[in-house]
Amino acid sequence: MKRLFLTSLILAAIIGNTNYVFSQTNDKHVFTIETNKIKAAIQPTMYGHFFEDINFGADGGLYAELIKNRSFEFPQHLMGWRTFGNVTLREDGPFERNPHYVRLSSPNHSQKHTGIENEGFFGIGLKADAAYRFSVWARGNGQKIRIELINNETMEESQVLTSKEITIDSPEWKKFEITLTSPATIDKARLRIFLTSKGDVDLEHVSLFPVDTWKGHKNGLRKDLAQALADTKPGVFRFPGGCIVEGTDLATRYNWKNSIGPVENRPCNENRWHYTFPHRFFPDYFQSYGMGFYELFLLAEEIGAEPLPVVNCGLACQFQNETMDAHVPVDQLDPYIQDALDLIEFANGDAESEWGKQRAEMGHPEPFNLKFIAIGNEQWGPEYPERLERFVKAIREQYPDIQIIGSSGPNSEGEDFDYLWPEMKRLKVDLVDEHFYRPESWFLAEGNRYDSYDRKGPKVFAGEYACHGANGKKWNHFHASLLEAAFMTGLERNADIVRMATYAPLLAHVEGWQWRPDLIWFDNLRSVRTCSYYVQQLYGTNRGTHVIPLTMDKQPVSGQAGQDGLFASAVWDEENQRYIIKVANTSDQPQALQLDFKGLKKDERLANGSAITFHSDDPDADNTLDNPHAIVPKESAIAIEGKTLVTTIHPMTFMVYRFTKEK
Repeated sequence: MKRLFLTSLILAAIIGNTNYVFSQTNDKHVFTIETNKIKAAIQPTMYGHFFEDINFGADGGLYAELIKNRSFEFPQHLMGWRTFGNVTLREDGPFERNPHYVRLSSPNHSQKHTGIENEGFFGIGLKADAAYRFSVWARGNGQKIRIELINNETMEESQVLTSKEITIDSPEWKKFEITLTSPATIDKARLRIFLTSKGDVDLEHVSLFPVDTWKGHKNGLRKDLAQALADTKPGVFRFPGGCIVEGTDLATRYNWKNSIGPVENRPCNENRWHYTFPHRFFPDYFQSYGMGFYELFLLAEEIGAEPLPVVNCGLACQFQNETMDAHVPVDQLDPYIQDALDLIEFANGDAESEWGKQRAEMGHPEPFNLKFIAIGNEQWGPEYPERLERFVKAIREQYPDIQIIGSSGPNSEGEDFDYLWPEMKRLKVDLVDEHFYRPESWFLAEGNRYDSYDRKGPKVFAGEYACHGANGKKWNHFHASLLEAAFMTGLERNADIVRMATYAPLLAHVEGWQWRPDLIWFDNLRSVRTCSYYVQQLYGTNRGTHVIPLTMDKQPVSGQAGQDGLFASAVWDEENQRYIIKVANTSDQPQALQLDFKGLKKDERLANGSAITFHSDDPDADNTLDNPHAIVPKESAIAIEGKTLVTTIHPMTFMVYRFTKEK
């Protein structure tokens, strides 16, 4: 019997056909799929992305700017820069919120040199034959500066990869721009600027962007990372965080109003992630606000996702502030509430309104059609609902159609969670944001988490979640992604209560991360989509429009006792007239399956079958920058006999079965 089993497995692998039948037992797991019972609509927002500037996710990551501290506004004003010769720092520059600049003056000897050099973010990544747009605000009286892209690590005769000169011919501040083409691919280049003539020249807002950005925007985004977001077909895009919305203190909270308008006048902000984890400490991690709320709204629009901004509710991070004197008193909340109202006007107001006019002047006269706003992040205790209540009242009065999202705190259960859910019901928020960074055992046990939720209260937004591996395996690996896929069958099955779900965090630089696991990793030139990414993509591209019942022995397939580690859900895709069945086998044994499609009419049949297999022989493995396609979903055709599919799912495997309904 064992020999027959192995022979069947080998033969199936050789012919590449997933529609084979084998089992170590004679037992089949019979799934009943009731095709004629169209249940809850699956919201277009169901699967999406949560963005936060952690792990150098914005500056040094998705935001394509290659110069660190381009306006000399870090608290240590020359951090990221090397200076040589006669360089002085000044603070009476042309931009009110970025007053610092540098003056390059002639050296005292003709053979000496004056200039500055920028290290970028872990170096500057350049691609061979790619064009880069250099710009600088400057003033002078005919002085010349030479702009160089250099490789300090080369053994070649010259460090200089390419260079051009600019004549600074304006005594008033003016923007100068040139394009440089890199002759080689270098992951850790630098930018160097020489003063090449006598006299003084002033430089401010020194910038370098690839010309080839996402959608070609000048103040643009890194193309490969933005494309990876778009490729999951996300329905919602939550931004800008996360804990940076709170700030370690209120002075350093994310203030959306500082992130719009001319980019050269957006002030630098401290990023709380540079000091939160001293064991992974990045003292040069700040927010330029270059990728601000306008750019984030625009990105949401361009990837087809509903924008979901989060605003501060008057509370700083409660993990880092145990006393109430760090927070805004309830009777002083009006400016924070007004910020939320103004944000809605910025997104949706006409081009003649105060904040809608600013959006129009930035290049988007039409509204962004904002539908959702989240108030606060991971707040807890009575101090949160008493502040949230003020926001809810004001937003309901002025913008009754905007859906408001509250929070259940930082935990997926426990005292704070149990306190906040009734409070969210009392305040009648539209959705409650739940967060769960939990171990493998939790994900295995929570397949039916939402089966018993109150259907009459607020809906659920699973706003931050990821499976953290057991025994210290807190990194991206296939097994964690498999358990996420299994858990998500429960989100899908309960689409009447769960309206949105976003994995977190989203992005991480391999040299600058503070938190893992993360959905997408990158260095200065490359990016890699993790196993967890492919799970999100499989759900996002196979979302369907309605839930249909799928049961085994009249019970949901949610990893319960006696279900042999199986999780499953089923949806109907009205647009494509297709049934989509998702099955996760979390056990270490193959499982025989029988999928019975009940309720089809006599003149209806299932055709065009396909099966997508997501599996790794090594549960600890993941994709890497050097091997980005090691573990990817594989699709093949699959045949079905009548209205029943008999097959077997591999151990530790996630499957997506799709069949078109035809007459």
